[in-house]
Amino acid sequence: MRIGAHVDSADPLAEATARGAEAVQFFLTDPQGYKSPKPREDAERLRASEVDVYIHAPYIINVATLNNRIRIPSRKLLMAHAKAAAELGAKGLIVHGGHVGAGADLDAGFANWKKAFEYAENDGGLPLPVLIENTAGGDNACARRFDALARLWEAVGPFGAGFCLDTCHAYAGGEDLVGIVDRVKSITGRIDLVHANDSKGGFDSGQDRHDNLGSGKIDPELVVAAIRASGAPAIVETPGGVEGQAADIALLRERAGV
Repeated sequence: MRIGAHVDSADPLAEATARGAEAVQFFLTDPQGYKSPKPREDAERLRASEVDVYIHAPYIINVATLNNRIRIPSRKLLMAHAKAAAELGAKGLIVHGGHVGAGADLDAGFANWKKAFEYAENDGGLPLPVLIENTAGGDNACARRFDALARLWEAVGPFGAGFCLDTCHAYAGGEDLVGIVDRVKSITGRIDLVHANDSKGGFDSGQDRHDNLGSGKIDPELVVAAIRASGAPAIVETPGGVEGQAADIALLRERAGV
């Protein structure tokens, strides 16, 4: 069970050392832009490092939408980031579950997710696991409520999709953290990564606002329990820079017994 943090992309390995992290997650490009990643000068160091690497895809990616001007570039960008992440020896590429527009049928969003994986297969296949992350807000989200997640998994599960459980997103999205791992695994069969975050927003608030462990609305023991039950690596995406994240990592190590 390895524990790390989301860090600045300039020198991820130095950031890992500063936090005592065994894993890092970072963006390859502006998370709000459509630019494709460029080769990194530290690619060989990242591949050779004992620090596990995870790449987070841009937030702007939404392969579920019915809007062709967003969906088609999103599919291409997802594939570009998957290839670039694989070049760094990354363990997985995390991407948000996406949403459809107001009044649109969610079934169309699930079908579009399936098409995204089919697109990837036609483009030579995904070179690393794509980990779909549950999200906090939106009534038209594909991965906020777990009833929707079950329908999404019917579409993408056969393609080997992985899952990233975000504790803040689940809590703010209206999903009880007690027994959450069993509920997720009954749907997806797997949890590949945990985003171990506290929540500034209340239960079912729909607010995607992370906080340091023990500083927000979530009992940190519920986060620890989720990590223990999942057996998956954990990444903190919390504020406070080196000091704040190092404290969160230390808390998880101490209480999870790793």
